[in-house]
Amino acid sequence: MAANPMYQFNVYRIGPEIKIGDVDLSFTNASLFMVISSFVILLIFNLGAKKNRLVPNKIQLLSELSYSFVSKMISDTAGTKAKPYFSFIFSLFMFVLFCNMLGMIPYSFTVTSHIIVTFVLAAFIFVGVTIIGFIKHGFGYLKLFVPSGVPMVLLPLIVIIEIISYLSRPISLSVRLFANMMAGHTMMKVFGGFVVSLGIVGGWLPLGFSVALTGLEILVAFLQAYVFAILTCIYLNDALNLHH
Repeated sequence: MAANPMYQFNVYRIGPEIKIGDVDLSFTNASLFMVISSFVILLIFNLGAKKNRLVPNKIQLLSELSYSFVSKMISDTAGTKAKPYFSFIFSLFMFVLFCNMLGMIPYSFTVTSHIIVTFVLAAFIFVGVTIIGFIKHGFGYLKLFVPSGVPMVLLPLIVIIEIISYLSRPISLSVRLFANMMAGHTMMKVFGGFVVSLGIVGGWLPLGFSVALTGLEILVAFLQAYVFAILTCIYLNDALNLHH
C-alpha cells in the first residue's frame, strides 16, 4: 500500500472526530502541516527580528532577504498603491513556500498538493481583489472588461472573453500550484519505487533520476510560491490601477 505513489496524498484524521452537522471539522494531517508551516514561519521571523545586528546572522539574513524580495516584487508589479497589502502578500508567499518546502521532507505531507487547499486560497484572493476593485472604483471597475481601442463590432465578443478570463482566475491560480506539486511528488515516488525494486545493481539509474528530480522539485516549490504571489500582485494591480 505504501508503494502506491498516490498514497502520500491521503488525508486522514488525527485525534477525535469533530462534526458540526454535516461539516467535518476534524484535525487532519493536512491541518497539522499547515500549523507546522505557520509555526516555522513565525519562529524564523521572530528569531530574525529579535536581535538586529549590524552583521546579520543566517536567520536575520533570511528574514531581511525575504522581506526585500517580496517588497520589490510588489513594487515592480503593482506599484506603490499596493504597499498597504504587503503584509497579506508576504504572508501568502511565505505560507505557500513553506508548505511546498516542508512537503519535500520524507514522510511529510504536501498541503499544496490538494486542490481544496489551493482553491480556497485562490478564491479568497479573487473575492478580496474584486471587493478592493469595487471599493476603489465603484461600478467603474467594470471598465476592466472593456479594453480600450476595440472596434464596436468585436466589443460584445471581447467583453464575454474578458469576463470568462476574469472568472477563471481562481481556477487557473489554484490548479497551477496543485498540479505542479502533485505531479512532481508523484514522479519522485515512482522513481523511488524503481530504486527499491531494482536493488543495488539496477537501481543506480533511477537513483540518479531521483536525485536530479529532487533538486528540480525544490526549485519548482520556490517558483510555484513565487508565481502564486506575483499573480496575486498582478490581480491587485488591476484592481488598484484599473488598466484596461
